[in-house]
Formats: sequence, structure tokens, C-alpha cells
Amino acid sequence: MGVEGGARSRALAVLRVRSRALAVALLPAAVAVVLLAAEVTGHIGGASWGTARWVVTAVAVVVLLAAGAIALVVARSRPAVSPTVPISERSAPDLYRMVRDLADRLDVPAPSAIALTPDCDSWLEDRTHPAARTPTDTATPATASPGNGMRVPGTGDRPRTPVAPVLVIGSPFLWWMRVAELRAVLAPVVAGTGPSAHPDIAAARRFVRGLDAAVAVTSAPGRGPLSRAVLGWVGWVARLLLRSCREHAAEMERGVAAAAAERAQAVDYGVRIVAQEQVGLAYAGWDRLLTRVALPAWRMGRWPSRLDAGVVAALTELSRRDRLAEGFASRLGERPACDLLEEPGAVDEATSLLAARLFHGGPAEAGPDWAPIDWQSYPEEVVDRKWRADAARLHRVLDTLGVRDAGDSESRGTPGPTLARVMEHLALDPAELALNRPPDVPENVETTEPIIEPDEPDEPDESEGHGAALAGGLSAEIAREEASAPARTAADPVRAGQGADEVLWDEGMLPLFPLQPPRTGRELLADHVTAMVCCAAVDTAGATPGLDWLDGPSLLVDGERAADLSSRVLSLVEHGDPTPLRTWLTRIGARPEKPVRLV
Repeated sequence: MGVEGGARSRALAVLRVRSRALAVALLPAAVAVVLLAAEVTGHIGGASWGTARWVVTAVAVVVLLAAGAIALVVARSRPAVSPTVPISERSAPDLYRMVRDLADRLDVPAPSAIALTPDCDSWLEDRTHPAARTPTDTATPATASPGNGMRVPGTGDRPRTPVAPVLVIGSPFLWWMRVAELRAVLAPVVAGTGPSAHPDIAAARRFVRGLDAAVAVTSAPGRGPLSRAVLGWVGWVARLLLRSCREHAAEMERGVAAAAAERAQAVDYGVRIVAQEQVGLAYAGWDRLLTRVALPAWRMGRWPSRLDAGVVAALTELSRRDRLAEGFASRLGERPACDLLEEPGAVDEATSLLAARLFHGGPAEAGPDWAPIDWQSYPEEVVDRKWRADAARLHRVLDTLGVRDAGDSESRGTPGPTLARVMEHLALDPAELALNRPPDVPENVETTEPIIEPDEPDEPDESEGHGAALAGGLSAEIAREEASAPARTAADPVRAGQGADEVLWDEGMLPLFPLQPPRTGRELLADHVTAMVCCAAVDTAGATPGLDWLDGPSLLVDGERAADLSSRVLSLVEHGDPTPLRTWLTRIGARPEKPVRLV
């Protein structure tokens, strides 16, 4: 194939960089050998030639030692490996069978193993380096044979043919997509094992990954002066080689991807066009689920153990609300791809724990302060506890500021935890309010935020006016709580039948993918006032905490989500106008003057 031939030519260009580096390292030694042979055979002689021979020999020894050190660092450096949950063939025989059948139809080697990642993406990952091998690499599938690139019984640790890369699948795909859609989406990915099996491409990739790993090793902090100086020089050489082959490596990977896409066109091409729509939808729903639903639970020391099942509920809810998503829910009658797993619940739990670790930096295993939670318990154990913890923090800051209880200016006792206290503190005088009154908010208007939010410029973190001291106090209180939290320690991943791969990334870098930037003081104030309003509604008006799959924690009034609450809270926080909120509280029967129960 012409496209694949272009990728091979680029791979040869990368290998030529390696050959030139080797030639430069051997050049002084070759000159020294020539001088020695010339002197032995009598072609040269004299003191000057003897001095030159010894100088060149010394330079050759130094260069060879340096080249050997660089080669040793490159060979022993551990390549970057994506954190994944390994899936053995015993736990997913139908999934392995589908992937092998797909590889046979594409006429490419089958992947050596399958792993899941808590993200909406799929790729092939080479784990032939000894440091990157996991227990699944040594497991021998019952159907392995020398022709499919897998390990063969009785052949020891080394396969007779090069080990094919590992197929990494985004776990949300398994739960949201149907079997035919997953096969169509994976076809271009699996087709990449064909070019990957070519010796030149595989060697070029190993060379580039080794250089990249060597740069990471030499850049690691915490080394002594001598080690830092030696490794700094090794890192400089590795960076020089990387710069020399960067363009060729990028073109090689583009050629490999193009060749894989061209080969995959013959398999499920029509289904793939439809499935690509599901990829974008799954990505949007997964992002919304993590930021709006999972993140509040993680901050409370709980990790939802069924995130992948939750993304199905979130996208089903989206299809109910959004006319653009109509028809997507009709697919749910077909067989879901998660049926290809023997124990989808255990796999979902393992990927959910890994997601919490990657996106929040949570511990690697469950414990008293890091417990799993199911969706049925989410409203009581996360939503209600979050509201009351925020309300308690809000009143602690009010106590620090010396704010007295509402309607009791003569009281010298401890202020009570009432919503009226908060509203009275944030409300402006009528004269000031006339200048800052926001537009009227229509009653019973549900304002659901879009599933994909547009980029907007960040507002300055300025807590001006009546809420400045309160917003600043909340920010300081949260900072103190985070500073006093016990430091997380590295631990082995959970392995209850399914677990994460061996820890191959820097524990100090967690979370690898933070979900949200730090919140501003005004955002914190609005969140805490909302929590206080919800506590008052639950304790005095019979409202209940609930879970909205797209918006996270929500307040249920008479079984319906109170979607019109946020605008009224913002009127109080941003404009100092308590009238919209007070009207809403009267309508649902809440009593702001009554104390609420705090954590």
C-alpha cells in the first residue's frame, strides 16, 4: 500500500538518525584502530604519530563510555504507559472474539491484550518494554497461536513473533454503544496493528519512546549535584536526537493512521459514520457526568462505583430534553457492548476508581474516608451531606465576621444557622438596590445549561461590595481545610478480580487531568448560599435532595427539580436583591427564619 509505504520510509528516516548517532560514537574508535594498524604495519611512525594515537585512543574511550551510558539510560528508562484497567480473556471472551474476528477481516495481527481507560478514546499502546508489562501480558489466552502475535504455551517469556500492541478502549463506549457500533469504531484502531508489526516501524517507535523516556528520567527532580550534572548531559543528547527525528516520527505516525483508516474502509464503513455521532455524544455526556455528578462526590470522600452506567442514564436524559438527541434512546433496545463482558459491574467499579484517581487524585484503594457509593445512595450520602457541610462552613465564616442572627440585633448569644441570617447579611439597602436591581426572572422557567458549554472569558476574581468579606472568608476557610487534609500516599491499585494496571506513573503528579480550575470567591459564595437555601427547603418545606444526571446535585420540590433556583440566588449574591429568592421560598412553603440542621 502506498500510504503504508510512506510510513515505512519515514521510519527508515528515524532509524537513519539512530545510525548517524552510532556512527558519530564509533568514529573516534575507528580512527584509533586505523592509527594503531598503521603503526603496527610500519606505515607511520615517530613521536608525533604516537602522541596522536594516544590522544585519539583516549578520546575514543571517553566517547564510547559516554555513548554506552546514554544507551544504558535509554534502554533502562521506563516508557510512559497510560493508566488502564486490564481485561483478561477469561473475563471478556466475547469481546476478545469480536476483536479477533475484526482483525481477521482486516487481515492484520490481533492485539495482544485489551484494556479499558476511563475516557472517550481508543488507541493501540506498545507495552513490549519489560517495565511496562503487566500481569495480563504474561497470561496466555487459550486460543493463542504463533500466527496472531500472542504468547504461545511452552515458548517461555519471549513470543515467536513480535507481540502486538495492547488495544485500549474507552470504557464509556462499552456502555453507551451497541456491539455493531463498537466494532465499527474499533476497526480503524485495530487496523493499526498491521503497520505496527512492520520491523522498521516498530524499531523506529521503540527508538523514539526510549529517547522520550530518557528525557523524562534526566528531568526528574531530587537528584544530587553529580547525578544531575551527568544526567543533564545525557538529557541534552536525548533531546538533540529527538529534535532530529521529530518531524520524521510525526509523519510516520500520520502515515500509519492513514494506512489504518484506508484498510478499515472495507469493514462496517456505513455503520462507522453513524457510530461517530455516538462518539461525540458519549464524550459530552462523560464530561458532564464527571464534572457535575462525580466531582461533588469525590470532594466528599465518596467515589461513584458505576460511572459507566451513569453515562447511559445521563445521555438518555439528554435525549429526553434535547430535540437534537431524539432517536438516540431508541438504540437502547439493541445489545449494548458491555454485554461482551462477563462481569460488567466489576469492570465498571474498577474503571470508576481509576477515574477518581486520574481526575481527582483520590487514593488507589477504598477506605473509611474513601468509600464507594451507588447511585441510589447518592442523594442522601453526597447531595445532602454536601449541602449541610457547605451551610456549616458558611455559618462558621459568618461567626468569624461577627454577623448576628437575623431580626435579633440586641442578641449577644451565638447566631443561629438560619437562612434569614445569610439573606439579611447579603441584602443591600433599598436605595442601593434600586441602582443594582437585575431584570425580573420569570416564574417556573427551567434553565437547563447546554450539554456542551461555549468558551467564555474568565471573570476576574473580584469579590466587591456587600459579599466581599464573606466570599474572602469562604476562600480562606476552604484553603485551610485543604491544607490540613492528610497527605495521600501511594498504594497498590484495587485488584478484586479486575483492577488497574501496575502503577507506572508518578504519584506526585496526581491528579493527571484536573476537571475544574479553582473557583472564584463569588462562585464559592453562590454555591454556599444555594446549599443553605436547599437545607432550609429540605428542613422546613419537605423538599428532598436529588440527582440530576446532567446538572448533578439538585433540589426536588414535590418531586420536580427546582431548576429556577440558581437565578434567584445570583440575584442575592451579585446584586444584593433578596426579593426573587424570598418570593420563591414563600411559594414552596420554606421558612428562612427557622434554624437548619448542620453536619
